[in-house]
Amino acid sequence: MKIKRIAHLGIAVKDLDPPKKLYTEILGLELGGEEVVEAQKVKVSFIKVGESSLELLLPTQPDSAVAKFLENKGEGFHHLALEVEDIHAAVAELKAAGVRLIDETPREGAHGALVAFLHPKATFGLLVELCQYPD
Repeated sequence: MKIKRIAHLGIAVKDLDPPKKLYTEILGLELGGEEVVEAQKVKVSFIKVGESSLELLLPTQPDSAVAKFLENKGEGFHHLALEVEDIHAAVAELKAAGVRLIDETPREGAHGALVAFLHPKATFGLLVELCQYPD
């Protein structure tokens, strides 16, 4: 498996405006876009930080994974996303190695990416997302 970079750090929020203001107006970072990811029931705002981003995650439905996270843990760090060269090969390699996965088949994510999550019990308590962006 080839990991190319840290793609983004996901941050669960209850409102997008205050963190967007902090990161763009106060810290001087650039907003990299927003979109709704229906499949994951979230609205995301990307804040550019060099080659990586912060991904602000706002649930759009009360039954979404991010809404449940906010209910249980409150706002804060949600996941680490690693960009991989070939997500299908990466998932197959991890599965063959016995790594516990949330997604054994990649699914649609933000920016047209394919994503797959590793279970936090396999990664020492950290939710890890693998992502592959379209060329």
